[in-house]
Amino acid sequence: MKSYDVTALGELLIDFTENGTSEQGNPILEANPGGAPCNVLAMLNRLGKKTAFIGKVGDDMFGRMLAGEVEKSGTDISNLVFDERVHTTLAFVHTKPGGDRDFSFYRNPGADMMLKKEEVKDDLIKSSRIFHFGTLSSTHEGVREATRHAIEVAKQNGCLVSFDPNLREPLWESLEDAKREIAYGLSKCDILKISDNEVEFMTGTTDYAKGAAILRETYGIPLIFVTLGKDGSRAYYKDLSVEVSPFLQEGTIETTGAGDTFEACALHYILEHGMESLTEENLKELLTFANAGASIITTRRGALRVMPTEDEIRELIAQRQ
Repeated sequence: MKSYDVTALGELLIDFTENGTSEQGNPILEANPGGAPCNVLAMLNRLGKKTAFIGKVGDDMFGRMLAGEVEKSGTDISNLVFDERVHTTLAFVHTKPGGDRDFSFYRNPGADMMLKKEEVKDDLIKSSRIFHFGTLSSTHEGVREATRHAIEVAKQNGCLVSFDPNLREPLWESLEDAKREIAYGLSKCDILKISDNEVEFMTGTTDYAKGAAILRETYGIPLIFVTLGKDGSRAYYKDLSVEVSPFLQEGTIETTGAGDTFEACALHYILEHGMESLTEENLKELLTFANAGASIITTRRGALRVMPTEDEIRELIAQRQ
């Protein structure tokens, strides 16, 4: 028996997001808890799952704030480490017209980069049904070693391994480094959530069906989700290919957390149904639920604190039917 549904390892940081302008015309920035892995876990908590997080923050004002918010969301933070020397990572998010984003990171170094292999609690991973990670914990040597160790512990103990590349180009010394580390993640995962631009980055094609086929053939990934932004999402599983349209809303503010919400909804469905014998109907139901969850979060500022409930997702789906 496993004690946790999902344990994730990776970055926990502050997203400074734009929230209007001051009387002097200066942008007002709001400090939102951020970091893709904890966003995923927060959404899973909303859906009734039990989660744990492995990572590091600074022993500073923002680090303590983040620890409190993640714990409040329902995630076990017994393996959240505080660094006394390196500050919590900060990200400044500029939202473009239409909701897409540019990121500026203050992370040279940031505390999330300082996690060490020996600080990872293996028992937490062994006790989990799914282990989830991205590539922001593979940008630098020390935390990369910790991440790879955690992945191997997960593989050795029968966990499903979930991977979201979550490419952030400014954080890599070179795009070749990024490509190499994403390829490593692809070689280890059972469940892949990848965006359209990341498919193009890794395969060189904007034909996403072709790109998904390349990824499956090269890395043997059982289940692939491709998120297409305003064009919805697709799932590739065995000989099945399923596409579901998005839930577009007039109230969309920004896309922060949309992919993480999608990821969590997908993992929730896998936890409920398994992934041994998914049908076309299963995949359609999964994508519909995940698209609806992702749509709701785009109408809210931030992510971790404001994840939708299952009832809200079901209500949005019911409006389409």
